[in-house]
Amino acid sequence: MSSPRISVVVPNYNHAKLLPRCLDALLEQSAPPEEILVVDDASTDDSLQVLEAYARKSPLIRVHRNERNLGVVPTMNRGLSLARGDHVCFPAADDRVLPGLFESAIRLLTAHPRAGLVSGMCEWRCEDTGLVWYQGTRMPAEECYLAPDDLVRLSREGRFSVAAQHAVFRRDTLEQAGGWIPDLRWFTDVFATWTVAFRHGVCHVPRVLSVFHTARTSYYHSARSQEERRRTMERFLELLGEERYADVAARVAASGLLGGLGSPITRVVLQGRHRHFLTRSFVRHAARRGAEVAGRRLLPQGIARVCARLFYGRPRVAVSG
Repeated sequence: MSSPRISVVVPNYNHAKLLPRCLDALLEQSAPPEEILVVDDASTDDSLQVLEAYARKSPLIRVHRNERNLGVVPTMNRGLSLARGDHVCFPAADDRVLPGLFESAIRLLTAHPRAGLVSGMCEWRCEDTGLVWYQGTRMPAEECYLAPDDLVRLSREGRFSVAAQHAVFRRDTLEQAGGWIPDLRWFTDVFATWTVAFRHGVCHVPRVLSVFHTARTSYYHSARSQEERRRTMERFLELLGEERYADVAARVAASGLLGGLGSPITRVVLQGRHRHFLTRSFVRHAARRGAEVAGRRLLPQGIARVCARLFYGRPRVAVSG
């Protein structure tokens, strides 16, 4: 069996100052990817000059530019269509992958070719408050393959986590999931990741494999209103109601994970035709999410830092850099 070939797709818009951090981390991987595609979304800063310099320095880097600004999700889909690898990874231009990501991914995907993706823990850093917390600390303590039913069990126990920020997807499973669906905006990565995971299972690496930077100006926080988020959540549930996602919807309902998407999804579920998602697990996830958001927003920063450590836990393995 041939070794997995990984294409990295980096969508970029006006992140010239942060691109070196992102690209250097990719180029320094112990197992380099097949290619690094940077799709620039018609940036107006110095991004192209930075990218052209990196492309001259490394033959792995290929630069593509949108003629006009399309937005993050269409830019990611363009990168997916241009990728040559049978596995794909989509780190953001303002984030950083950590050493060993692709080496771990290749090892696990070779051992478990049926897996839909490989993921590990992720460090979140809030640039506005200085808070740091970790996603995935309650996942298994050893490298492993987790089948879809294992993921449902972990979800019910409040332990399931997949970090789309550095996940290495089997390309065919991502395409079968619909790729990155523009209608879902900030939640397109959640939908795609859950679809792949609950259909094909995941390989888990019990180490921090990326650093995710979030700020008020991040795309993650770009919704103009709660009503906009509510409409997006409505579309999320409409898609789960389609026949092509029936298998995924059953496991999402059993897992209760929707509750972790916060108050917008809770309001939509309570309105009527989506009430079948309202389970005890959903309520537990929603309560946990509400407490987490309230703690970060309302508590003094010193207390919030302590609560974040208690709430999320710490990684079992030391974090690099």
